[in-house]
Amino acid sequence: MTNRKVLVIDDEWNMRNLLRIYLRKEGYEVTEAASGREGLERIGSTSFDLILLDVMMPDQDGWQVMEKLRALTAAPVLMLTARAETKDKVQGLGLGADDYVTKPFEPEELIARVHALIRRSALTGADLPKLEFPGLVIYPESRQVLIHGRTVDFTPKEFDMLTVFAQNPQRAYTRETLVELMWGNDYQGETRVIDFHVKNIREKVQKAGLAYNPIQTVWGVGYKFDAAGASV
Repeated sequence: MTNRKVLVIDDEWNMRNLLRIYLRKEGYEVTEAASGREGLERIGSTSFDLILLDVMMPDQDGWQVMEKLRALTAAPVLMLTARAETKDKVQGLGLGADDYVTKPFEPEELIARVHALIRRSALTGADLPKLEFPGLVIYPESRQVLIHGRTVDFTPKEFDMLTVFAQNPQRAYTRETLVELMWGNDYQGETRVIDFHVKNIREKVQKAGLAYNPIQTVWGVGYKFDAAGASV
């Protein structure tokens, strides 16, 4: 038994019932929400290890819920969508979702993705020392980022990406490599989702007053972490 807590946010009872059956079979503790508003209320009152979030809901759709829930939790989010268009998937990932599954899906595939997300969330930052740079400190184990001594909030994927960069300063990563590190080999979407996360990280560190841009573009390749030009 995993004793991990999963929140299912979906307005369709049949879908919630199906997910509940399969998740409980795997040992997960399942909480259900029949609307976006109810889901946000649940997140505000309970800590979850994973959230399954449907895109098409009547009161607040998955995009709207996604924008709000990151202020409430850092739990990984797996979006469920009937939309197969790449732009819709990229939109969800760009808002901070960690993965997506297109309906209809095979239950075995969904469970495999649930296992993978929870496993990655548990392992990220384990036994890693703090990463310290001018004006910037990253604590992988507690998943905390300080800029000039003040905490700056990042989505789970933004934090993971920043940590990967900071662990290997000056290493140039291709978008394909970053996608594999962030989502695994089975990710089928476009690599430009990496650009969304890099853009968000840059905006947050700039807004927090960091005097340099820690993630530099390597033209024709991808991105790298560079604090060499910063003043101590």
